[in-house]
Amino acid sequence: MTLYSLFPIAPEIFLISSICFVLVLDVFISDSKRIITYWSSVIAVIITALLSLLTFNHEITILFSGSVIIDPISSLLKTFSSLLIAICFIYSKDYLIKNNLFKGEFFILSLFTLLGIFVMTSSHNLLILYLGLEILALSLYTLIAFNRDSAIATESAIKYFVLGAIASGTLLYGISFIYGITGSIQFDLISNYYLSNNSNLGISLLALAFILVAIAFKFGAAPFHMWLPDVYQGSSAPVTLLIGTAPKVAAFVITWRILVDALGPLFMYWKEIVFFLIVLSLLVGNLAAIAQTNLKRMLAYSTISHVGYILMGFVALSEGGLSASLFYVVVYTLTAALAFGMIIILSSKKKEAQNIEDFSGLNEKSPWFAFILLIAMFSMAGVPPFPGVYAKLLVLSSVIDAGMLWLAIIGIITAVIGAFYYLRVIWFMYFNKPKGKFTPNGDTIFNYSLAFNAVVLVAIGLLPSYLLNLCNYLLL
Repeated sequence: MTLYSLFPIAPEIFLISSICFVLVLDVFISDSKRIITYWSSVIAVIITALLSLLTFNHEITILFSGSVIIDPISSLLKTFSSLLIAICFIYSKDYLIKNNLFKGEFFILSLFTLLGIFVMTSSHNLLILYLGLEILALSLYTLIAFNRDSAIATESAIKYFVLGAIASGTLLYGISFIYGITGSIQFDLISNYYLSNNSNLGISLLALAFILVAIAFKFGAAPFHMWLPDVYQGSSAPVTLLIGTAPKVAAFVITWRILVDALGPLFMYWKEIVFFLIVLSLLVGNLAAIAQTNLKRMLAYSTISHVGYILMGFVALSEGGLSASLFYVVVYTLTAALAFGMIIILSSKKKEAQNIEDFSGLNEKSPWFAFILLIAMFSMAGVPPFPGVYAKLLVLSSVIDAGMLWLAIIGIITAVIGAFYYLRVIWFMYFNKPKGKFTPNGDTIFNYSLAFNAVVLVAIGLLPSYLLNLCNYLLL
């Protein structure tokens, strides 16, 4: 194997090297110079994104005896994930400094989170996928408990760790069954086995059930969502921002790699289970979100409903359905980044702008930032011309084309229900008098980044065909 043949995994090699560099660098600098760690991490992530983009190729490259795959979708999703982590770093800096959390560990663990996403995205067998999943999960467990002065953060981390360990064990149990039946852990070989062999169907369905439980937990789909609201509320705002964005790309990847690449021939069996997860996620997520007064908790329940819409593309199992799900993931993560960015920019020292009432009268204090949050809420609610409406229309169209009209009707009804709690936030911002002392207080880079995030969302809403065509191309 030559150095040139390793170029497709140059992003992973550089990212691992950067983690080691930042880890050693942080040991030798004082707290007053921690900004060096920050900028080193930001630059590392940006270079990683560029390297991922450079590996983009129309051809598929298989490495390490079929364990790793570099294809167009993996290259661009790695680029997108890197940019999401960069956004997280930029949005979080001021908050971390004000709350004495500006430590090297935050950036190192975030880089490990990105590494886990990279490994999952390029995985071509079940064990590599599991390895990436655990790198991601272990990093998130630690990040949630990062604020040692917060009892609720520690409680959330323990809850997530215990439930996550059970989900990981469930996934391994399902993988062991699949390996025992097919004699392989490589996705294409597993798929080929089920295309030509229907024996051991009972055990295969048992393995499928274990794997789907693990996927539902990692995605945050109901009824395996119990960790999500507590983790969103208990984590510090920067950690919630990270959890709510880049790992959603990883969740899409793990679902796609396992259900489509490996277990696609069993579609007629896992379709019914995923259908049930979708309906439950739409109902639980939207109905529970209505009762929330804490914005982070409300966004957690809304995430559950968005997971339901993302999964619709998988039950359609068509190129249009899968590209619609990918489109939805991109739009949702950018919108979530904007919403959590507003929570961060309004938070003061030792006090987060968590409650919906904290945003009362924001239009009087800062019309520009009120408009930015309005863009995020309208996009999540699916109000034209913002991109959320196109994301919902695409996944709903895909299930209608697949003959699942009732699922589309449920999706439309729950979308109308969900619009209520998003519009309530807008009502507080524009029609209530200001309460509390929360005012936007970000630095210049933060403000411009937030504005750019909003502009990108509006651009996607006005010209959705460009992103949709890209998603279609990646899933050809």
